[in-house]
Amino acid sequence: MLISEVIQHVKDYSFGIDSLTGKSIDEGATRDKVLYGNTAQECTGIVTCIWPTVNVIKKARELGANCIISHEAIFWNHGDHQDAVGSTLAFKAKKELLDDWGGAVWRCHDFIHSRVPIDTDGAMADGIFYGLAWKLGWLDYRVGDDKGSCLEYEIPETDATELARELVVKLGLNGTRIAGDPHARVHRVRVPMHVMGNAKDDTHEINETDVHGDDCLMTMEFIDFTTCEYIRDAGMLGQNKCAITIGHFNLEEPGMEYMVRWLPEALGTDAIPATFVRMEDTYCYVVA
Repeated sequence: MLISEVIQHVKDYSFGIDSLTGKSIDEGATRDKVLYGNTAQECTGIVTCIWPTVNVIKKARELGANCIISHEAIFWNHGDHQDAVGSTLAFKAKKELLDDWGGAVWRCHDFIHSRVPIDTDGAMADGIFYGLAWKLGWLDYRVGDDKGSCLEYEIPETDATELARELVVKLGLNGTRIAGDPHARVHRVRVPMHVMGNAKDDTHEINETDVHGDDCLMTMEFIDFTTCEYIRDAGMLGQNKCAITIGHFNLEEPGMEYMVRWLPEALGTDAIPATFVRMEDTYCYVVA
């Protein structure tokens, strides 16, 4: 099977409706592009990852896999604009590594978020956040009108600090941070979207947290002002609020780990080796 055929099978397996627009994924506008390499070659193996770091590429070469399916881009900006970073030493060195490897990298972002038939009885679920729920053992704790989004949970009540420790262990993190009340009694947990300082979006997250009665936000990006400071003040006011900061890649990585479980069905064969490779925790923590 050619790498190009692998890519098409994954697209065909997905629902194909953009999770943000509600419209069919536009092949011209989608982020799901071949980011590097030649797809007109026989696929010798697949590596799935959240982001194709230098070490992930080296591991693919070691495994003899010439196809990397990554959730995010290669070259450090959202649209993978190589011209914007092409003069840097790191770009030149990473490009040389990719050329030496000789494989192809395909970004699978919009299609996997558009949902794949991996939930109970083949129901559609967001392939990234389903993997998170699976990794945490929270599939049975999903709540809300749209359980397939895997963003809202009601877990057995626990202390916020104990939950943070559990997340560190289950997700293989080097550590994490808590904003708000570190000893909030956590029952309702929600994964917000990117909290990046945009007034409209971040205010929406504040109001969602209040309306849903969330005890804990389990976050990707979490800028210091806006929602973060709301959580902090709410905690100080005795309102049982906290946020546990996981990080974008750390939180979404389990979805690419779970992908190797459904790839054989999507491809119609288990003859192509598929391996998940961790990028490891983005962050190291130094404390006094």
